[in-house]
Amino acid sequence: MEYRNLYGKNRNLISKKIAKGEPVPKGYYINIVVCFMENSEGKFLMQKRSPEKDGLWATTGGHPKSGENSLTGMHTEILEELGIDINPNELKLVTAVQDNKYICDIYYLKKDINIIDDIIMQTSEVANVKYLTKNEIEDMYKKSNFKKSHYHIFEDYLKAIKNHSKSN
Repeated sequence: MEYRNLYGKNRNLISKKIAKGEPVPKGYYINIVVCFMENSEGKFLMQKRSPEKDGLWATTGGHPKSGENSLTGMHTEILEELGIDINPNELKLVTAVQDNKYICDIYYLKKDINIIDDIIMQTSEVANVKYLTKNEIEDMYKKSNFKKSHYHIFEDYLKAIKNHSKSN
């Protein structure tokens, strides 16, 4: 059985954990990680989730397992879903957003990943991959082909990048 760490309001790790699929107890949070991987053409590597999941397009992500921190969890998700063993030091934490059950860490990776040569999809999770522009992602969302929660996380990512560039 796979377990998730539980966190308190201020992201403090507590000694309790829950099994995968269990509801998050009120007043606690679990960590979610996602990564927006951008190539040198400014396109983002997106994956179509398997039909068993929902068949929608989304970014790579998931839940770190109990004992993994956010960065290790993100590395694990990329390796499991896409078969890419990236150097964790290449991942940049852009921002974290929190709602009533989740703390979502949003990572960024600038890398030219060859879809044919570099990716080995975990077919139980991923049905297809392709590079998409921001406009294509928005269009897919409007047509209900992009996972709603991942689109909102993409908006959080874009907002954080915009705010970061304003402050520099």
